[in-house]
Amino acid sequence: MQLKPLKGQHHVSAITKDAKRNYEFYTEKLGMRLVKKTVNQDETSMYHLFYADERGNPGTDLTFFEIRNAGRTYPGTNSISLTTLRVPTDESLQYWKNRFGKYNVEHDEMTEINGKKALFFRDFENQRLALISDENNMGVSGGRAWVKSTVPVEHAIFGLGPVMLTVADLGPTKQVLTQILGYRETGNYILSPGQHEVTVLETGEGGNGAELHIIVQADLPRERAGRGSVHHVAFRVESEEELRKWVTFLKENRIPSSGFVERYYFRSLYFREPNGILFELATDGPGFEGDESFEHLGETLALPPYFEDKRQEIESRLEPLDTKE
Repeated sequence: MQLKPLKGQHHVSAITKDAKRNYEFYTEKLGMRLVKKTVNQDETSMYHLFYADERGNPGTDLTFFEIRNAGRTYPGTNSISLTTLRVPTDESLQYWKNRFGKYNVEHDEMTEINGKKALFFRDFENQRLALISDENNMGVSGGRAWVKSTVPVEHAIFGLGPVMLTVADLGPTKQVLTQILGYRETGNYILSPGQHEVTVLETGEGGNGAELHIIVQADLPRERAGRGSVHHVAFRVESEEELRKWVTFLKENRIPSSGFVERYYFRSLYFREPNGILFELATDGPGFEGDESFEHLGETLALPPYFEDKRQEIESRLEPLDTKE
C-alpha cells in the first residue's frame, strides 16, 4: 500500500484542571487565539479548548481537556515530556523573556534545542513548554499569527515546534516511528541542563514543525499523568482518503488502533506505540470554520451536529470562561 509521508505535527492535547485560568494564560499571556471552544467528544462534561494561530491551521493547535479533579503530574518516562511553540526569530525569544518577567511566568535561561535558540518555561500547572526560534529553520511552514493577539505579530507564536518524548527503551518507539510511520532519523544532540542525549526524527518536509525528539531515561519511573501533562500528540494526514489507508495499514501490521473516528473538525485514528504513548493521525480538514466564521472563532460553545440535541444539558455542566459569557 502506497502511503504519503505524514506532514508533521497536527496538534498536541494536554490536561488542565482550571479552564478559566488556562484560557487567561494562553490567550492573554501567550497571545494565542482560542479558535474553538467545544467539549471532549468522548466525555462531554469537560471543555476541549483549542489555541492556535489566526484560524487553527493544521500544525498550530495546542489543545486542553479540562479535568476538574485532575491531580498533580509525577513526571517520568513513557511520556510526551515537552511541547515547543514556534516564534519567528532569535530576537523574539528576548521579547518573550522580558514578557515572562513582566507576567511572572516561570522560565529558564536561553538555551538551544537541536541548534535552534530556545526558551523553556512552564504554565501555572507546570505544563512543560518551550519557545523555539524559526530563524534558521528549514522545512514545513508554520501558520499565521493572529493580528488581534496580545503579542506583536513579529514575535507571536505561529505553530508547534518539535515534540519531545521520554521513553525507557528507544528501540521499540523508534521502530514504530521509522518502520510504520515513515519517520527518518536525522541526528542527535545533547540537551542541557541534564546533559541528555536526544535522538531526532523527522517526517515530510522536516524542520521544527515535523520533528520528534526522543530522550531515553530508563532510570525514571513511568509518568503519572495529571494537570500539566500531555495526553497525546497528533500528526498530519492530508485527507480522509489517506487516513482510511492508514487504518488499513495499521490493521495489516497488527497494530491495534481506534479505527476511523469522526471528530467533525477533522477525522482521526488513535493508537499507542510500544512504550504506551498515545499517537493520533488527524486530517488537515475540514477545519474550524464550518460552524463559526473566521471573525468569531472561539467566541461561543461550538458543538458538532451530533451533539446539538444535548446542548442545554452540556452547557449546564460547563462554567463560563470569562465574565463576558
